[in-house]
Amino acid sequence: MSSKTSSRSMLDAVGNTPCIELRNVVPDGCARIFVKLEGLNPTGSYKDRMAKSVIEEAERRGDLKPGMTVVEATGGSTGSSLAFICAIKRYEFLVVSSNAFAEERLKTMSAFGATVDIVHSPTGKITPRLIPAMRERAKELSKEGGYYYADQFSNPDVPVGYEGLGRELLEQIPEGIDAFCGAVGGAGMVMGVARILKEKQPRCHVAVLEPASAPFLTKGHGGVHSVEGIGIGFLPPLLDKKLYDSVVAVEESEGRAMSRRLAKEEGILAGTSTGLNVVAAIELARQLGPEKVVVTVACDTGLKYVRGDLYTS
Repeated sequence: MSSKTSSRSMLDAVGNTPCIELRNVVPDGCARIFVKLEGLNPTGSYKDRMAKSVIEEAERRGDLKPGMTVVEATGGSTGSSLAFICAIKRYEFLVVSSNAFAEERLKTMSAFGATVDIVHSPTGKITPRLIPAMRERAKELSKEGGYYYADQFSNPDVPVGYEGLGRELLEQIPEGIDAFCGAVGGAGMVMGVARILKEKQPRCHVAVLEPASAPFLTKGHGGVHSVEGIGIGFLPPLLDKKLYDSVVAVEESEGRAMSRRLAKEEGILAGTSTGLNVVAAIELARQLGPEKVVVTVACDTGLKYVRGDLYTS
């Protein structure tokens, strides 16, 4: 972890998060499991990394100029991160979101100055149609001049932001990483990390994860679920088959139960996607056995979910 004591900008606070070993939720006879604590980024999630790269790469190319408005469709973490970056860099930000996502996330985006446009979900849940509808709305809004569509699901600048996470892992776990796993929404995080790990450690097994109730990657169809940020209902354009070795569907109920265990037994307060990550990491650790190392990510802070039923059900 960086030992810098001061920075010129909040942008410098993105990344360099700690990586800790799980001590209590991992059964005997398993590989060691390490978790990267991405909830310690400025807005509480790893999406700060991609938001920074998306904006700065667009600036570098000249696609985004002063006075323009950034537009994105997001369930909240990406929106909060983009709102944070736009606030620092003085861009207006228009976000298309939904009532299916946590109120804390919607309010966080607004707090950073974003204008929030809501696509209503009749069930209040994430359906196969919801994310595409939000994207269509964002594309329509960004057709006007002076708008830049961030397009997190297709933008090649997204994985670039996560390559730093992969490099940090290599420094923090010098003994080597035998397996890495992560739940996918747009797939940028897993792809960015996998690109770095595969380059340095080609035999590292990379597993991508999805909710079992929305098994597009494992069964070819979407479904209804409540795990924010993943299970988008279509094939993520950024998902590169050359960079992963397996796909695992994890029951949402198991992920939610693991989130509660992580809080009570490891002191890690994180959301449901993190619970899914750890459930899958434990299964990989069982398969690999002792003396091996499995790594996953705590995607965000559980403070984003305390008003819901994650920690009470």
